[in-house]
Amino acid sequence: MEPGRLTPVEETSLLTVYARALDFDRPHPILGDEVARRVVDQVDYDFAGLGVLGSTERFVALRAKMLDDRIGAFVARHPDAVIVDLGAGLSSAASRVGPPSTVDWYSVDLPRVIALRNAVLQERASSHCIAASLADGRWVEAIPSGRPTFVVADGLFAFLTESSFRAVVDGIAEHFHSGVLAFYDYGRVSRLSRLPGRLPSKKRMARLLADAWAFDGFTDPRHLEGWNPRLRLIEDASALHEPEIAAFPSTWRMAARMSRRMPAIARKARVLMYAFGDADL
Repeated sequence: MEPGRLTPVEETSLLTVYARALDFDRPHPILGDEVARRVVDQVDYDFAGLGVLGSTERFVALRAKMLDDRIGAFVARHPDAVIVDLGAGLSSAASRVGPPSTVDWYSVDLPRVIALRNAVLQERASSHCIAASLADGRWVEAIPSGRPTFVVADGLFAFLTESSFRAVVDGIAEHFHSGVLAFYDYGRVSRLSRLPGRLPSKKRMARLLADAWAFDGFTDPRHLEGWNPRLRLIEDASALHEPEIAAFPSTWRMAARMSRRMPAIARKARVLMYAFGDADL
């Protein structure tokens, strides 16, 4: 299928699904997402031209696994849960987690991405797609608010402005009665560090990310608690401390060792989780 003309933010959905497909192709994958490989095979797009690095491929797979594990643990405690995947793109997380039919799974993304998703992915019976911009706060109205809710965002928030990010967080904390917000975070990312991606290159990945990136990030994970009093930090987990790092190139294994003594390195690749409401989560 031809994906049509996509904006840089929309195109990142192709980058991540391709990285997960490359991970699946490895003899010993981290995530093992067979659906990602089938999706890539269906889409008429120059994936190889993205120039996805081996380390990028592994990090995309590892962060998805970290988030999948946390969703699975939440569902085990709350078999009537609602899962909300923000910026879902072409993710097959629902298939990977395999929740019971009592769990409703909502995938939220921009209309053109959802149209592509509907064309290449077969959704489970209790899955729902919401085609909307997160800048329009009304997207949350389509999702039930009274059940335990796990809201997940895999790398999405870097592509929102700070004001939009804050509005999304406020909308989540105020709409849902209780639950968890979990997302992959890059720590503080300077604009200067993104400049090389804007230079001419045969590899589109760096340019794509530089064009899509909109938020400088934050260092202290408790920063979001200052945005909304209903949020409380419950986990700050660095991907560099996961056992799968042993399969990464030597430079990243060295960075992982250094991150034990230098927290600034660990913050560059982390999953943050915040609880809201007063339910037993």
